[in-house]
Amino acid sequence: MSHSKKLLIASALFGVIGVMMGGHMAGAGSYALRPVHAHVLVVGWLTLFAWSLFYKIYKPKHKLLATLHVWTALIGTFGLNAGMYVFMVGTIPLPETFSLIFYIVSGSILSLSFIFFLLLTLLQPDTEGDPTTNG
Repeated sequence: MSHSKKLLIASALFGVIGVMMGGHMAGAGSYALRPVHAHVLVVGWLTLFAWSLFYKIYKPKHKLLATLHVWTALIGTFGLNAGMYVFMVGTIPLPETFSLIFYIVSGSILSLSFIFFLLLTLLQPDTEGDPTTNG
C-alpha cells in the first residue's frame, strides 16, 4: 500500500472519530474532551490528509526518509491521541506515570515525523510546471 493511501485511510479514521467526539460533546453538554477532540481533528484528520496529498503529488526520492516519516506520523498520531485521552480522561485505570510517559513519548515520535517531513520538503526538487516530471 502506498504512503499516500496509508495516510489517507488513517486521516479518514481520525475524521470519523473527531466527528463522533464532537457529536458526543454537543449531546452531553460537556466539553471536557475539547483538547483531545482538537488533536484528533488537527493532527489526525487534517495533518495526515495534507501529508497524504504530499505523497500523491510528489514522489520523494529519499525512500528511507519517507518511510520513517510515514511510520512516525502514524504511530505518533495514534499514540498521542490515545495517550492524551487516557491521561486527561482517566477512564482506563493505568498508573499516572505510565500514561504520562506514553503521552510524552508518542508526542515526541510525532514531533520526529514533523522533522522528517521538513527534511523531505527541503530535499524535494521544485518541479512545478515541468511537464516531464510527476509533481
